[in-house]
Amino acid sequence: MSSTHEGTFEGLRAQLQEAAATFADGPDALEGILLGIVDDVDHAVREPLEIFPVCHHSPASAIAMARRLREKQPKVVYLELCEDMAPLLTELRNCKLPVAVQSFATDVDGFPAEWSPLSVVAPITEASAEYQAIAYALDTPGVELVLVDRSSDHVFQWDARGAEATEPADPDAPPVEEEAALHGDAVGVEIGDLRPRFAELEEHLLRHGKVRHWSEWWHQYVELPLGDSDHDTYRQVMLLIGSLFRRLAPGDPQRVRVDEDRERHMWIRMREHLAATGTDPADCLYVCGAFHAASRVAEFGVHGTDTFEISPPTATTWQHGLIPSSHAAIEAQFGLAAGSVSIAATVWAKNVRRTRVEPYRLAGQAGAKKSRARKAVAAADPVPDLPPSDKLTGFLKQPPVLDRLDEAELLGWSVEIVRSARRNGYLSSTADAIAVFETSILLAGMRDRARPTPYDFQDAAVTCIEKDTVPGRRDVRRLVEIMMGGDRVGQVGYDALPPLARDVHDRLAPLGLKLQQGGVKRALLDIASQPELERCSDVLWMLRHLMPQGAARPIMGERKLGERPIQESWDLALGTHQRALIELGYEGVSIEQVLEQRLRRTAYDRRATAATVLEAVEDATLYLRSRRLADELGTHALEVLSAERSVDGAPEVLRRIRRLLAYYRTSEPVLPPWIESFVKAGYAHYCTLLPTAFTDEDATVRQVAAMLGFLFSMESLALSLGCDRTQLELAVVQSHPEESSKTALLWAAQVQLGHLSRADLRARCDELLGNPLVVPAYPRYLSGFVQALDPVPGLTDFVVEAVSNAFGRLPDPVLLPWLPTLITTLRSGGSELAPLLIREAGRTFPGRLTALDAWVPPWRAQPEPEAAPAANRAEGGEGCPLLAAHPATCDAVASLLGCDGTWETTDSGPAGVALVGHHPDTAIALEALLAGA
Repeated sequence: MSSTHEGTFEGLRAQLQEAAATFADGPDALEGILLGIVDDVDHAVREPLEIFPVCHHSPASAIAMARRLREKQPKVVYLELCEDMAPLLTELRNCKLPVAVQSFATDVDGFPAEWSPLSVVAPITEASAEYQAIAYALDTPGVELVLVDRSSDHVFQWDARGAEATEPADPDAPPVEEEAALHGDAVGVEIGDLRPRFAELEEHLLRHGKVRHWSEWWHQYVELPLGDSDHDTYRQVMLLIGSLFRRLAPGDPQRVRVDEDRERHMWIRMREHLAATGTDPADCLYVCGAFHAASRVAEFGVHGTDTFEISPPTATTWQHGLIPSSHAAIEAQFGLAAGSVSIAATVWAKNVRRTRVEPYRLAGQAGAKKSRARKAVAAADPVPDLPPSDKLTGFLKQPPVLDRLDEAELLGWSVEIVRSARRNGYLSSTADAIAVFETSILLAGMRDRARPTPYDFQDAAVTCIEKDTVPGRRDVRRLVEIMMGGDRVGQVGYDALPPLARDVHDRLAPLGLKLQQGGVKRALLDIASQPELERCSDVLWMLRHLMPQGAARPIMGERKLGERPIQESWDLALGTHQRALIELGYEGVSIEQVLEQRLRRTAYDRRATAATVLEAVEDATLYLRSRRLADELGTHALEVLSAERSVDGAPEVLRRIRRLLAYYRTSEPVLPPWIESFVKAGYAHYCTLLPTAFTDEDATVRQVAAMLGFLFSMESLALSLGCDRTQLELAVVQSHPEESSKTALLWAAQVQLGHLSRADLRARCDELLGNPLVVPAYPRYLSGFVQALDPVPGLTDFVVEAVSNAFGRLPDPVLLPWLPTLITTLRSGGSELAPLLIREAGRTFPGRLTALDAWVPPWRAQPEPEAAPAANRAEGGEGCPLLAAHPATCDAVASLLGCDGTWETTDSGPAGVALVGHHPDTAIALEALLAGA
């Protein structure tokens, strides 16, 4: 055994060696583990640079840290935290804890694109040792705080996150509460992850400790014994626990490698700082997790060897900021028991009162006692460092301290939980308070504890109050967590917010609401009487587009193209969704910039469709009022449409291009060039795809109807731009659908083009109803006619006629099953078509029930006698005397057209109509055409 390990822990080493030989029936691996633990402790305590091992969110660690800082008053504090997060720590004084320091990257360079966005968070609570170190270093003159852990970039370089990112989510997992999701899917970085990585060891400790989860075991067997211990005892016990978990950890090569690389990185950074500043290691304090304090890497210590090369960071640009955190978010991210962080906060406050240790708090922070903290720091004298002594032997041999029962505290808990339960719908009474009190003592006795812990009390309350039902939203376990301190949600102060978030709050200041507070605030905007509020409305609509659903929710008012707001009402929860607002600040300096970037990213995505790009165009016009961006995205929409080979997005394309056309026709003197090109290219594009879509089984009737709607509604504009109508006629002629609904849609298109008269269409429908073999398929024809109302709205009266005939002639076995299909079709894919049918039916059918018996449908009424042929009417020449009697109108038209001429007398006869009499075929054909239309 090395001579460096002799002396201080020689007695403990001998006892453990004897115990190993006794329990293992001879020297074996157990002896190596036990003696190795002692060697690790001895190795760490002899290091010239003092190592302070901690456990994250441990009240005992926080108390020991505050006490040691006042005794030692180090000049340099090395902290295990990502080195690139250092500039943010000064902003903690502007925040309400708990908050999390965050590194965020959206544009990745050097990592797989599917990992984006990258996020790393380090939560900080008041009951944590690292906050004590940060507060001491930032508020004590002459003290330097140095972060020595790997950077955020190295977190993703070293961790095998690729496999974790592709793991599918558990569909059976319970939903995550809003407070527990404050960190999102960020990678958590914490100081002192002290939890056994050996599952059998953790199970053994929980079983023999008579506890349910690891947080309760730590509270009972580490927090309470170390709460009042001196510095040497605390330090050696934490080193012992860290070494034990380290040596019993399973051999996961990836995790072991990352842990050791972190330890090498931290010691290299500390030696670099010592060499650069010339600081004496005795004036420094190294704060790290107990797991890393018991390290055996070659780089360990101020005299370690530099054999490790730190890889350079990637080209990824990282943004840094502070986001709100909560107890539930910390518990969810780091796998702690629900309520454990809240209980730790309660224990921390109790320890501060009991030990009378003055904790460090950043000046200017809520609840900070500035004068007392400064006096305590100024009055404290450094305690000289003494040679390390063996405190482990006495600590391990002493019997457990039996903390006496605090009846007043337990009784107060029992009364308070009953009161809280009654407020939440439980039928609890004083008898339940007594039962909870007695059951807590009983459970503690069964678990070999003299004093019930908060976990014992929680189990007792669930047993005595909840029984088998939960009448409200919260169960008793959650009520106990709230009573013990609640799920405190942190808040980032205004001064610590990124520029975008501060700009949003400044622009919404005219609303007169405290938007940084949690909860929902109602905003009323009377823009008609206060025009300056229109700018607030613009901000709110952009926030609704960019942030989660509950952050900005409109109650009254809407934003449409070409309309100006008059009055609006909003429910705002920006304080609750502060994290989302802060992360917007990582993407730009204003919400307009962020919205423009996102619209471009959406439009130029490789999976974007023409409908998606048109939506981006509409949003750019609606929210940003940017003609430049709309023109750019509209030009890109033309390229995307030309590359599409399916008609899946045709309904959405039709809806959006109609809306944009209506907007530009009413607000612009001329149409933008991109929209003219889009209509021209879309006309040719859909003409080409039309025959295929009619026969394609994957193309729905609604999609084909949308294509026809585009072609017919944009036809006049497309023809004026140089398109050829023959292309559409050829596409319709080449269409040969097999499905009944598409056949009806084709007939409607032929009617619109003049290839099929209404009389022929009515005859075809009558033929279908008269054929028993086709009657079961007739409802599908009607579905096609209903969808044809969009491209051919002139057929509305005929569709009403066809549906009425179906109700009158179809047998019930065919009609009744079809009615639900018709209703669901209209509701899902034709909601805009139903008003057309209803309005036409109201015009056609009688308005009163009494008139229904005598009512004859217009399509069954006797046709009027045909008028005399045009040739016979022309012989009389009745129109010429009228023109000759009032020549002023014709003179004005002739002057407008630039024609010169003289009037002839009526005596010369009807020379003007003689041509019609000699060639009557043209007039007869025109009359037949008009009668058929």
